[in-house]
Amino acid sequence: MDPTLPASLHPRLADGLASLGLDRALAEPLLAYLGLLLRWNRTYNLTAIRDPEEMVTRHLLDSLAMHAHVRPGALADLGTGPGLPGIPLAILRPDLQVTLVESNGKKARFLREAVRQLRLGNARVAESRAEALDEPGAYAQVTARALDTLAGIIEVGGHLLSPGGRLLAMKGVNPVDEIAALPPGWTALAVHTLTVPGLAAERHLVEVGRAA
Repeated sequence: MDPTLPASLHPRLADGLASLGLDRALAEPLLAYLGLLLRWNRTYNLTAIRDPEEMVTRHLLDSLAMHAHVRPGALADLGTGPGLPGIPLAILRPDLQVTLVESNGKKARFLREAVRQLRLGNARVAESRAEALDEPGAYAQVTARALDTLAGIIEVGGHLLSPGGRLLAMKGVNPVDEIAALPPGWTALAVHTLTVPGLAAERHLVEVGRAA
């Protein structure tokens, strides 16, 4: 474990992973990522959350709460920021090929360094706006966390999805109005209620695909 991190983080994260049905051993590589994020955040302001304990809950466990709904294959994480949820998912799932899509230069530099230091052979960085990423139909899944409304995400990233592909949008409360406002040709396939260990707030994962 990164010696700059509080010792209390390891058992807290390990217990949270166990609550999600995940291997406690994942705490080690996830904390390596968190330590790197904390160091870079002092200079580059990559995330507004600065407390390591809060980062465990709101960044790591929040990102991994969706894991059961992610299929193997190519996944694009749009507006990933410092790599959320893309990097935790890449650490958890070697069967994913994760493209971290981020237009902000400082954040993209951090992402490249994180992929290198964590030896994530199944992750790559695309320094680009989602709508400018010229990889039509290349992804079975696209995910986004706090990026935009469902319609907004489809507008900028819908072209990236393969014909049977799905948007996995992470939301707080069930976004009934956003689902009703999906553009023609798109439909909500499922809405999953997620439980994030240590977080009292509501979390939902909305699966969106092309209408049959």
